[in-house]
Amino acid sequence: MTRLRYALVGSGSRAQMYLNAIATTHADVAELVAWTDTNVGRQEWSLSQHPALGSPERFEPDGLADAIREQRVDRVIVTSPDFTHADYIVTSLDAGADVVVEKPLTTSEEGVRRIADAAARSGRDVTITFNYRYSPRNSALKQVIASGEIGAVTSVDFSWVLDTAHGADYFRRWHRDKSRSGGLLIHKASHHFDLVNWWIADVPTRVYASGGLRFYGAENAAKRGLGPRPERGTTDSPLRDPFSLDLRTDPTWKGLYLDQERHDGYLRDRDVFDPGITIEDNLALVVDYAGGSTMSYSLNAHSPWEGYIVAVNGTLGRAELTVIERGAVLVDEEGRTVVDPSARPDLVADDTRRPVGERLVVQKHFEAAREVPIPEGTGGHGGGDAALLRHVFAGPQDDPLGRTADWSDGVRSMVVGLAGNRSLETGQAVRIADLDLGSAGAALAGVAS
Repeated sequence: MTRLRYALVGSGSRAQMYLNAIATTHADVAELVAWTDTNVGRQEWSLSQHPALGSPERFEPDGLADAIREQRVDRVIVTSPDFTHADYIVTSLDAGADVVVEKPLTTSEEGVRRIADAAARSGRDVTITFNYRYSPRNSALKQVIASGEIGAVTSVDFSWVLDTAHGADYFRRWHRDKSRSGGLLIHKASHHFDLVNWWIADVPTRVYASGGLRFYGAENAAKRGLGPRPERGTTDSPLRDPFSLDLRTDPTWKGLYLDQERHDGYLRDRDVFDPGITIEDNLALVVDYAGGSTMSYSLNAHSPWEGYIVAVNGTLGRAELTVIERGAVLVDEEGRTVVDPSARPDLVADDTRRPVGERLVVQKHFEAAREVPIPEGTGGHGGGDAALLRHVFAGPQDDPLGRTADWSDGVRSMVVGLAGNRSLETGQAVRIADLDLGSAGAALAGVAS
């Protein structure tokens, strides 16, 4: 079997999944020959965790095109901060390599235009890694809708809650800056919008959004009477609470970030109640689709539990998927977060624990409800990561649900966030057709794969 030659841009936490795959499971079809990061310490730590990678050539971030040509790179994996995606994608395509990129595709209308133009002139492929498509529960809902059992889709009600462990983390790191992440509507919710596009095989046409920063940030902390707080969680401050992240408590955080601060000064553990946070933590949207359906969507980033509830209404009935990914975030004797309640059963009684799990129920008009079995998934993102990596590295041997996604799917997911951000600014509904997408606008004329 042919081994493809890979380059990687960005060696932070998200890159570890790909590095491990190349070093182990998919070493027979993939080889890392070159890589870069703005922080050399993260590369050194990553290599110590994956010694089977050997000694890939290191290059400066602005030397990507030369590295692709000199190292004969077939594909570039982009796991750098969101606002840099467009530059690295365009450079890779023009230098003759295909691209695998983490969501979101990019953060701006300009980025969309540049990627679409580069894909057209180069003829190269861009794969965007929507791992939630691969989760067995989400695939099961896709199968129900595609079967026609609930008829033509008329509306979708989608609520996603991030808890005070996961949700808070977006307000500690670079994602807190909307100019770098696009806010949660682009960085996080592009996952969710892609799921809906894929589930109902439709494309968005208009968005109205409302929301704001209502829990995190200095102003909200002051309103609730919170006292002075340190700039970061990894300190010797007497303050110990569930919102303070101590990077010393986790070897990966310590190795990737705390020990590497000397190289670039990046702080991974900023306080979530700092001033200057420019993203929202509560969001609600109404999204219209070309086929005539409407979605109501909400995102909350400070919930006591984590998961999502989606209901799809159709002309013949309704499908409901409920997923509890974490039932509680608890606090130990030192005031620190316990994100796995099962590890500390002494902290909560069995009868008060929200059970982690998933349930898909279908009910047709004038019939009793039935529960749809969901195959067991293992690993990250509800069992989606392992299946995604097989498709990325070994190719989609069999993909009847169309789970692989290209740059046009990336556009269809992130334009909801682009329009939503504009709607937040103007207070008005925004038509997707009014966004300046250039040739990428054609991607919205078709139906999601």
